[in-house]
Amino acid sequence: MHQLLKCMVLSLFCCTISVPEMFAQELVDAWNYTLDTPAPGWEATSFDASHWKQGEGGFGTLETPGSRIGTLWESNNIWLRKSFECNSIPAKPLLWMHHDEATEVYLNGVLISEVKGYTNEYERVQIPKDKLAALKIGTNILAVHCNQTGGGQFIDVHVVDGDNIPRLPRTKREATPFKSELITTWGAEVTSKNVWSEYPRPLLQRQQWQNLNGDWNYAITEHSETDAPEEWAWKILVPFCLEAKLGGVQKKLADDEVLWYQRTFDVSLNENRRQLLNFEAVDYRCEVLVNGQSVGTHQGGNTPFALDITESVKNGKNELVVRVEDETEEWQLNGKQRRNPNGIFYTQVSGIWQTVWLEEVPSTYLVDLKISTNLNSITVKPVVASNGNVRVVVKDGDQVVAEGSGSESIQLQIENPKLWSPGYPHLYSIEATLLDADGKALDRVTSYTGMRTVGKVKDENGNWRFTLNGEILFHWGPLDQGWWPDGLLTPPSDEAMLFDIEWLKSAGFNMIRKHIKVEPRRYSYHCDRLGMLVWQDQVSAGRTPPWTRLDPNPQDADWPDVEHEQFLYEFEEMISELESHPSIVVWTPFNEAWGQHRTIEVGQWTSERDLTRLVNIASGGNFWPAGDVVDHHEYPHPGFPFELGKNDRFEDYIKVVGEFGGHGYPVKDHLWDANRRNWGYGSLPKDEAEYKERYITSLKILNELRLKGIAAGVYTQTTDVEGEINGLLTYDRKVIKISAEELAEMHKVLYQK
Repeated sequence: MHQLLKCMVLSLFCCTISVPEMFAQELVDAWNYTLDTPAPGWEATSFDASHWKQGEGGFGTLETPGSRIGTLWESNNIWLRKSFECNSIPAKPLLWMHHDEATEVYLNGVLISEVKGYTNEYERVQIPKDKLAALKIGTNILAVHCNQTGGGQFIDVHVVDGDNIPRLPRTKREATPFKSELITTWGAEVTSKNVWSEYPRPLLQRQQWQNLNGDWNYAITEHSETDAPEEWAWKILVPFCLEAKLGGVQKKLADDEVLWYQRTFDVSLNENRRQLLNFEAVDYRCEVLVNGQSVGTHQGGNTPFALDITESVKNGKNELVVRVEDETEEWQLNGKQRRNPNGIFYTQVSGIWQTVWLEEVPSTYLVDLKISTNLNSITVKPVVASNGNVRVVVKDGDQVVAEGSGSESIQLQIENPKLWSPGYPHLYSIEATLLDADGKALDRVTSYTGMRTVGKVKDENGNWRFTLNGEILFHWGPLDQGWWPDGLLTPPSDEAMLFDIEWLKSAGFNMIRKHIKVEPRRYSYHCDRLGMLVWQDQVSAGRTPPWTRLDPNPQDADWPDVEHEQFLYEFEEMISELESHPSIVVWTPFNEAWGQHRTIEVGQWTSERDLTRLVNIASGGNFWPAGDVVDHHEYPHPGFPFELGKNDRFEDYIKVVGEFGGHGYPVKDHLWDANRRNWGYGSLPKDEAEYKERYITSLKILNELRLKGIAAGVYTQTTDVEGEINGLLTYDRKVIKISAEELAEMHKVLYQK
């Protein structure tokens, strides 16, 4: 039997191919690489590549068939070098190789292979007989150049014994997310003393509360570990996640790991008062312990929850521990998060990612206020722990305009109401007091509302239109991901989050489609007071059917009952937390078939759950006859397949272009990763003038569609996000690609009668 080529990398990494009796040993493949065109002679044995980057093979993108990704590669070209020791020459040396696309392979400076096109799996590539002498006893240098032009991409090359091709090893899990140099102005100012200090629940405010954001201890253990660590060696800045720059850690949590948090807090207990521990969001599954006692669990990474810790807390210092599990993918509602981000998917987020806070309440207290309105009245439905009567006072500024009391539903008539709209976002303040049987105040909270109605009507041409307060209104806004280069899902500050909304408002948008994300509750508060309509997406996950858009006879994915029930549970949590905000006008359960299942059932559930808003059942399709909207996505310029509405399929639905645009424009020094293939929809413009012209063209087409019956448009998107450079702002919000003043002037055409 021929002895297998035995290799050992001489640099910082090691690459070995074992002799036959040691085939079970893992092959570790590591390279030096560069994405920039190297100096002449880069393939020679004498070339010094120590300044190149180092990475595990193979190199490419996950969607490439047959690939095993050790290092993400998303640019057009890559150059690689690896050295190995050869103790003896095999009888049939060849290359074990997977390439997408054109590749040159050099061995000790000799070109031994030049291939075009791509493969879908590893293949044998013969070394020409006249080049076999390039392989020698001792140190060998393997140098590779791969060029890729479109679609997937991948390169991995090994010199092997053709009679004994070894099993390729599993690639190592990348434990560190990509570390971009980008940081926002607000992120640069974040400290443990000023981090997210605002009251987090504007619709139900109390005076007594304690902010628990700041430096916490953390640890990572194996998934099987259920006991809290005894030692806490590392710090994390809450509420930023484990992977975010502002958290101070930047590690990925693996499926087989558990993330632990620990801190202490002080409490002065008062008789007949209860202590509630609030988490605005923890991704994804957690258990909370106070002074070693479990006080509750929660599953779902996007919505707030509160735990009553009264029985576990004590006067003085207390210990708080949080155990977090996060598999990121599978059936978890994860939105745009991915373990290996690329394209339109982004860095995973694990653990606490919104504010943690403590509040003191009476033994009987107001849990929530459900507020709805019509054109002349406000209805308040109090949710009370135990029983009690609630007195409600509505004020316009300092003037009382209505008051009433009750225990279930309190309707308050408003004389000469000031209706809420994007042009006039008037808010009434609300004071709610919980009374005992003798009329004594037990609990008091403050809230607010904006009086408005949401509906639909046919225009004079028979096209369905959105209405606000009974008046037709064209909905015009951006697709808004809500991601940040320094905080990922967590905005660096309330001020930063507010900047996005204010800028969009000044740019002449009246709506935001909040895409596959649930923002902190203060986001909806800012939209309420600024007058910004919101289409709120449900967070996606799970099994996906074929995406057939608006074609007839769509399919649904098959979801097990347990996963479907969790989907609805998290959907209900989101609606319950946001339904009192006047700015939210549309719920969107599905997007582009992602996790789309039981569509008719989900549509009926959503419509019945909230009678005060409209339902866009599936933005971009798959279209089923449910809800109120038929929504088409088309890039780069907008369009709508009216012809697919034959047999009156779309007759009862508001027609919208739920995504279009995505015109890319890269701004040097403001890219998440300058070395990857940053992209927008369509080819990139040659200059800023062409970029603006493309935007103007899309706007003109959208207005033509509006006149044909389209009732809304959603432009992709507010900001660049990781590899996407199709934002109106750069990812760090430091460069505005088209000024708000220019945009506002351009957008006026969409609001003309």
